[in-house]
Amino acid sequence: MNKLRHFLWLCSGAHFSLLKRAPTDTEKYAGIGATIFFTGLLAAISAGYALYTVFDQVWIAALFGLVWGLMIFNLDRYIVSSMKKSDQKWQEWKTATPRIFLAVLLAIVISKPLELKIFEKEIQAELIIQEQAIWKQQEDTLRARYGEQLARLDSQIIQQERAIVAQKAKRDQLEMLALQEADGTGGSRRPNLGPIYLAKKADANKADLELQAMELALSETQMQKGQLDQSINAEIIALERKPYNGLAAQLDALQILTKKSTAIFWANWFIMLLFIAIETAPVFVKLISSRGPYDDLLEPVEHNYSKRKVRLMAKSNFDTENYLEALNQDKSKEVARKSAQLHQAQEV
Repeated sequence: MNKLRHFLWLCSGAHFSLLKRAPTDTEKYAGIGATIFFTGLLAAISAGYALYTVFDQVWIAALFGLVWGLMIFNLDRYIVSSMKKSDQKWQEWKTATPRIFLAVLLAIVISKPLELKIFEKEIQAELIIQEQAIWKQQEDTLRARYGEQLARLDSQIIQQERAIVAQKAKRDQLEMLALQEADGTGGSRRPNLGPIYLAKKADANKADLELQAMELALSETQMQKGQLDQSINAEIIALERKPYNGLAAQLDALQILTKKSTAIFWANWFIMLLFIAIETAPVFVKLISSRGPYDDLLEPVEHNYSKRKVRLMAKSNFDTENYLEALNQDKSKEVARKSAQLHQAQEV
């Protein structure tokens, strides 16, 4: 139990020797240390999950998550330990404002990956819809490159089919005239297979040959369109279908879900507010808590350190001034000595 308490004191950034002399503040700083520790732990889990969605490697995610968690832990520990209690509440809040903004920013960064994990099923369903939309857009873009050729072939096929229908009607009409000439129901009104019948039959046969040629041309055009469709389908199959499940895609999906669903919108906000409350809790605990024995013990220690620092600086300045003064005296003596030597040399 003592080891756990010492660990939590260490997390809070408190001085053990002073805190042991202020037993009424031990639980307060243990609670602050626990909050800082669990904030760092949540940051490590959040960053690890975020990196796992990017690299899909457990060891990379675990390593980066550990480093990120330690950084957040150390930053929170510094923020709380650097806040000193005083009798001027407004000055305390003014000093803590930048730290609160930083804590809010960290909370938002930490909460996002965990929000993605909480709404994972809904996000995956939304990603499938977005993935299909992206693939359809790729296919439409590819088909648009061949749009002019497809339109030309379709128009040509329609024209050829209309021409074939007209040609069939023409051939059937000519065959009927030839038949009526042969059985006497039309034409000369006398049954015969003479020159008139042969001429009409020749016209019908010619129309039939023209019809066959038109049908062959239609078949060739349809074959060209089929080959073009096969080429387009082959290119569509060859398109790279990468999974659409990256970190940015998940964030976009979550944003879309918050717009679609009111429940997800409010749940998303409450989760973020929860992490903001957790991240800013140590700072607000220091702000709203009254000045305790630990703060009273810490103040003279810091004051004595400041006085010693001033004395050391004064001593250093004094030593520097003495050194410069001695250096100037030595230079003056050297100049006088050289001047005397020069004067003696002139007398000789």
